[in-house]
Amino acid sequence: MGSTNYFETFITVADDCPAQVGTVPPERGEQPSVALRSYRMIAGAPYRHTSDDVIFGVTADRQGIPKAERPAARAAFFAKPQACLRASDLGRRYGWGIHSDAHGRVALYGVETEEYRRLAAGESLAGEAGAVTVITRAMRSKRAR
Repeated sequence: MGSTNYFETFITVADDCPAQVGTVPPERGEQPSVALRSYRMIAGAPYRHTSDDVIFGVTADRQGIPKAERPAARAAFFAKPQACLRASDLGRRYGWGIHSDAHGRVALYGVETEEYRRLAAGESLAGEAGAVTVITRAMRSKRAR
């Protein structure tokens, strides 16, 4: 089974991210976007879910996969390569850095916050968040010229 989890990693916003502050993805129509669903899952329970939990959970919710079928569906889902949170619009468009702790659990930090600056500099946060050993960027939305 493949995994999208990172450990002790901070994903900074993309070079071409237009947001100056962490912004909640907007509501669009009746079905929340992938970005909004991911935001709600992570922001609602910081350091509770792994990247795999978020990526599969959002997909399963969007596809209406019943809870009883999710373990088998998750195994099938991760049998193929999946995009990680570096490809998420949270870091590409909405100004959120994504921190993964030593257990792979994730939390969001707005680009304007002191916590974001500390994590982007490789410093650790007090308490549960722990160390950052890898710093990477969210993927750009547009090709570099």
